Amino acid sequence: MSAYEHYVCPNCGCQAFSEHKTRAAEHADDADLKCNACEQTYAVLNGIPRFVPRDNYATSFGYQWNIHRRSQLDSHTGLPISRDRVFGVTKWPERMEGQRVLEAGSGAGRFTEILVGTGASVFSFDYSTAVDANAANNGHAPNLNLFQGDIFNIPLARASFDKVMCLGVLQHTPDPAKAFESLAAMVRPGGELVVDAYTRSVVSVLQWKYLLRPITMRMSPQTLYKVVATATPPLIPVTRLLRRLGGRAGARISPICEYSHLGLPDEINRDWAILDTFDMYSPAHDHPQSIADVSGWFSRAGFVDIDVGYGPNGVIGRGRRLEA
Repeated sequence: MSAYEHYVCPNCGCQAFSEHKTRAAEHADDADLKCNACEQTYAVLNGIPRFVPRDNYATSFGYQWNIHRRSQLDSHTGLPISRDRVFGVTKWPERMEGQRVLEAGSGAGRFTEILVGTGASVFSFDYSTAVDANAANNGHAPNLNLFQGDIFNIPLARASFDKVMCLGVLQHTPDPAKAFESLAAMVRPGGELVVDAYTRSVVSVLQWKYLLRPITMRMSPQTLYKVVATATPPLIPVTRLLRRLGGRAGARISPICEYSHLGLPDEINRDWAILDTFDMYSPAHDHPQSIADVSGWFSRAGFVDIDVGYGPNGVIGRGRRLEA
């Protein structure tokens, strides 16, 4: 059985690849994949199939996640923050042996770690080189299939997944509605789809990030990260005080993120603050959505049992594809 038999060619849709060496492989098992139909070739680096260009709009995410590879893993923090978010948002069971789960936009794998722990067959991808961080964190799991792919052209068979999850990603794509349509197409009849997106509101557009992004998004990831890593730590006590005085609204007065209220130790809280502050200012795309937007996506895609509301990261949407 080929390790790549599950994939389809993003160029022509063929599900037959041949493996061949065209360069000095970084790993002994690495071999480029060549589509047997259209002859398009895709690199395999560090054991991970790459179905996207090396440089793309998600470059900053690859940069941040390879620096903060372990920062948000529950196994690193010692707290069930990612576990609580996954199961709280999806409402899925904690054991899912025999099911196929697709995770879109894995980052360094904080949610991948939780999903592989369910026993499901997990397919996880990111558009950026964050997949390398995910591989370092979770690559040992025998039920994980990891690849670098495009959410608009996912190299897997349509309607083949019992569950599809995309958290913290859609607003960072060029077209969130179209990205949702691509994810919806992967859900089998009777299967479930769960997504979230930043909230679009009058309050949200007044955040510091939307005032500063016209400047910060033009900076190189390396330069911006240096600025954020220098400016963030001194502002953590100020932000903590603002949250204490005014709750979440008070914390928004600060131009940085800070998570001491989650019970994080000081050093880990500092890492999260730097990571998420960089994450606010660096993306090429940031397109918040309303409840009506997300509800419309599910309705137009023909889903039932639709449940859309506010959650820990903005608007949360859940739905089930109608049985055939």
